[in-house]
Formats: sequence, C-alpha cells, structure tokens
Amino acid sequence: MNGSRDMTSKRTDYLEWQEYFMAIAFLAAKRSKDPCTQVGACIVNDDNVIVGIGYNGMPKGCHDDAFSWAKKSDDKLENKHLYVCHAELNAILNKNCADIKGCTIYVALFPCNECAKVIIQSGIKEVVYMSDKHAHKCNTIASKKMLDAADVKYRQFIPKKNKIVIDFSEIDWNNMSQLPETPVKRNKSAEEGDITITNGCEAVQHLQKTPEKRLKVKDNISIGL
Repeated sequence: MNGSRDMTSKRTDYLEWQEYFMAIAFLAAKRSKDPCTQVGACIVNDDNVIVGIGYNGMPKGCHDDAFSWAKKSDDKLENKHLYVCHAELNAILNKNCADIKGCTIYVALFPCNECAKVIIQSGIKEVVYMSDKHAHKCNTIASKKMLDAADVKYRQFIPKKNKIVIDFSEIDWNNMSQLPETPVKRNKSAEEGDITITNGCEAVQHLQKTPEKRLKVKDNISIGL
C-alpha cells in the first residue's frame, strides 16, 4: 500500500471536506430500511465539525416491521409517507449541540417542502444536495420558494470522485507501527562475562535470569508501550 508513497510528506489523496461530509450522508443512508429510497443527511458547523447525522426511517418506538413501507396501497393507512421521518428531520433532531444556527446540511436528495420548513426553523443557512430529481414536483418547487424567501442558500454538490470505497481490510493494523525499528537486541561483549543489551525491558529480564553477570545497557533507547 505504501510501497511508492513518500513517507516523509503528507498524503495528497485525502478526502476534501465537502466530499467527506457528503460521503457521511451517503454512508448514513445505508442505515435506512426504506426499500425504495435511502437518504442520509449530515449537518456541519463553520468549524467543519459534524453536529448531526440522520437517515430516513420510522420514528422511535414505531417498529420497522409493524408499519408499512409501501408508497401506494388500497388502504390509505398503509402508505409509508404517513409515518417515515426524513433524513433532514432526523439529522436536526439528532444534533449534539445546543443549536445549529448558521450550519450547513449535506443531503443526498433535495429537501421536500416539509423538511425545508424544519431547516428554516432550525437556523441552517445552506443546503448542499446531490440530486434534484424531483425538481418538477410541487413539493420541491414549494421547498425552493420557502428557502429563497428565508435566504437559505442551496447548491448542488459535484463530486470530484465518482466512488469512495470503504475497505476494512485495506489497512493492515497488525503490521502497522509508528515506532522506529527495534535495534539488535543482544550482542556478546568483548569482555568475558558481560552482556550488552539495547532494550531496557530485556535488560531486566536478563538481569533476573543471570544476576551473576554484569549488564551494560546502552543509553538513549526509546521504549514504546
């Protein structure tokens, strides 16, 4: 992985802030049980700190298996739109700070009119969205009308990368180390009966095993725990 990388300089292929926040929104969407549309949202303050994350799903206490996920049904009470909380609402309700005034919300799909109301009321000042596929629908038109009136900016996110892969096996934690290479542990001294040891811990072990021998422990050895 690091074969051709300059290990003395910072990485240049890291995620930029906007890619990171939108990726968090997309990752949150993976938690949604909605069989049709999975949406995630991520709220960020001016310091680029995430203060809220949410995805579309049933309210707390309303079991996913007890309520309908259908968009259309002969029984009007079996329509998911009556029950599902949208990602924007959940992200706002899940905030981990006193308020989110002046924050930016990253969301996969342009907010509907109901979410626009909550966004405005919460004090969020910018919406960054990925898709505007419902732009022709009344609720989206109404959403933009309210956002414009409330001076909430919105813009489409154009990704620089089409795909961000999370591979849990990519980093070999077992073979990673921030410590310098371990020096030669053990050398016979030119003086008979002496043992030169370059590791303090090992010196103690050898002292316990060979108390009758003199030990010389080299100075300036860093031991990381």
